[in-house]
Amino acid sequence: MKRVLVTGAVGQIGSELTLALREKHGADNVVAGGRKTKPSPELRDSGPFEVVDCTDVKALEETVKKYEIDTIYHLAAILSAVAEANPPLAWKVNIDGLYNVLEVAREHKCAVFVPSSIGAFGPSTPQDGTPQDTIQRPNTMYGVTKVAGELLCDYYHKRFGVDTRGVRYPGIISNVTLPGGGTTDYAVEIFYEAIKQGKYTCCLKQGTKLDMMYMPDAIKAALDLMDADPQKLKHRNAFNVTAMSFDPEEIAAEVKKLVPNFTMDYDIDPVRQAIAASWPNYMDDSAAREEWGWLPAYDLPTMAKDMIEVLSKKLSG
Repeated sequence: MKRVLVTGAVGQIGSELTLALREKHGADNVVAGGRKTKPSPELRDSGPFEVVDCTDVKALEETVKKYEIDTIYHLAAILSAVAEANPPLAWKVNIDGLYNVLEVAREHKCAVFVPSSIGAFGPSTPQDGTPQDTIQRPNTMYGVTKVAGELLCDYYHKRFGVDTRGVRYPGIISNVTLPGGGTTDYAVEIFYEAIKQGKYTCCLKQGTKLDMMYMPDAIKAALDLMDADPQKLKHRNAFNVTAMSFDPEEIAAEVKKLVPNFTMDYDIDPVRQAIAASWPNYMDDSAAREEWGWLPAYDLPTMAKDMIEVLSKKLSG
């Protein structure tokens, strides 16, 4: 049975991935690591929790030794819009923190899952059917840290034999934890506001198409990749994965099917719009499909239906 540490366990992906890992490996075998934010009662009560700041390598190593960790899911990160507002913090957490995790993994022979992002691409990247291997010249601090992180993980695998694996996530849509400063946050907020107010003001322009994924598929991607036969992984790190691609009008139309009185207007955030404009419209994830059998379960209509059903119950309580 694996002994797992999840950094960033109180974040949008980490909070749900930790619970899935506890179900898979046993609650006592999965340590939720958070910096200072208090975990949800479910996260706190379902298994061990430790204060883990990935920028503090000694504390990180102590946790790994204390629980005899053999696998680290490293999710602690500063997201795109927040990273643009505070580039030094983004570098410290996204690069220095990752370096610490990889060093501890090298020393203690841990496997490491590290998510990259659609943000690792830039305006010179092909926007339609973005290839697995293509030019990556991002023009944001978030994107720079993600490209550097991909290369660093590849280096630690080739140089030191660390079992590093990762995916390039698109925008993630969740009905559990609110997003934390990403460019694609609108695709979560729209459901909350549709139910609460019957209307939403979108921060991105009409026609801004972006790759997206429902949280159950994001969790599935992480688990499936870490279970994959390493002999079949030609790329190993930073696999393109996606499930759907849409613009604000398309998701609004799906919401309106389920909330007939829903309306949406626009108040463009120039920072987030510039970031979104530099990202692909949709990625080619054929390498992930071929090398480890990636296959999403949700598309836009099925995701929207589930989001409205779950949040309607949640917000009425």
